[in-house]
Amino acid sequence: MTTGGAMDRPIKRSFARRHRRLLIGGGTCAIAALSVVLVSASLSRRSVRLPAASLTISTVAVGDYHDSIPLQGKVAAHDTVLLDALAGGRVDRVLALPGDMVQKGQPLVALSNSALELDVLEREARLIESVTQLQSYQTSLEQSRLANDKALADIDYNIVRLTRSLGRRDVLAAKGAEPAELKDQVADELAYDRKIRPIQAQGNQSQDLLRRQQLPQIRAQITKLQQDVVITRGMLDNLVLRAPAAGRLTALAVKVGENRNQGESFGEITLPTGFKIAADVDEYYLGRLQKGQAATVQVGDQTARLHVLRIYPEVKNGVFTVDLDFDGPSPAGLIPGQAVQGKLALGRDATALILPAGAFLERSGGDWVFVVDKDGHSASRRRIKIGRRNSDQVEILGGLAPGDQVITSDYTGLERIDRISIEN
Repeated sequence: MTTGGAMDRPIKRSFARRHRRLLIGGGTCAIAALSVVLVSASLSRRSVRLPAASLTISTVAVGDYHDSIPLQGKVAAHDTVLLDALAGGRVDRVLALPGDMVQKGQPLVALSNSALELDVLEREARLIESVTQLQSYQTSLEQSRLANDKALADIDYNIVRLTRSLGRRDVLAAKGAEPAELKDQVADELAYDRKIRPIQAQGNQSQDLLRRQQLPQIRAQITKLQQDVVITRGMLDNLVLRAPAAGRLTALAVKVGENRNQGESFGEITLPTGFKIAADVDEYYLGRLQKGQAATVQVGDQTARLHVLRIYPEVKNGVFTVDLDFDGPSPAGLIPGQAVQGKLALGRDATALILPAGAFLERSGGDWVFVVDKDGHSASRRRIKIGRRNSDQVEILGGLAPGDQVITSDYTGLERIDRISIEN
């Protein structure tokens, strides 16, 4: 028989049973926290699997760095002369064709301009009238000088004549053979001539000084006006466009009947001074290029040596232009516009830590690379520092050591990847 006390005794449960819900909740939280840690770790070190056949792996090594870049250019005439219209007008005749060899001064195009012809005639008439007036004044000054000299000579003659006459009349008057009145008259004339002689001489001297000052100015003005007449007449000569130098007429864009303005370009003449190479160079090398740097190009089966002649620093579409001149005579057989290839030296060869250049530079810019781990089954992202580079080589300044294996193929899509698993 069971007593009531036995029926009312409490039953004790285990800790696990009593805290089952708490343990389940805590476990769930722990799993969630672990998952967050694992996901965070995965995000901080993202990886990708790539087949080995799709990768190019190169070895870092110490060697000779060839400080040069590939050169692609075109053959161009060394010197050209532009043909500009010295006067505007209507094209009457075309006297030469593109491709012709022309001599200096040879007529190429004949123009007509009625308004210019009338203007030249009016200017010429005015200039000639001015020249005539100055020449008349010059003649007047000379005639005045001659008249003054003659007047002074007449006074001197009268003084001599009257002096002799007065002497004879003194003798006659003393003998009573001639009236004293005639003697006094001659004496008065002689005194007058002696008095006006210094006045005439001083006037002659002043006018002669003035004439000497004016004559050079008049002659200079006449010479200038005569030159203006020649220049004015030359304006009509400008209606005939002539070759300024001997050479080949490579361009002449004119048609009979069309009107051309003064200063317009008609074409160009290529001078027989040889050829040069015009090449476009990547703007990356603008600061490293200097006048006189050496280059080579392949012309047929020959290698020709050149040097940088001129640098045009204006950058267009990521490139700038340089002109290169041949060290010696231009190779035979060159044609304007012909494409040539070669190398442009930026400096001397030097020993350096070198990595072969590759497509990876376009994406990484040389700031980072994927270095293959020792096991050869993976590659890790690593920061590096590069120096000079050309089409074949990259100079390594830091981050890599001789013998390191580097993936140098294209890094497209790998910009945010830290590790590559290499699948064989």
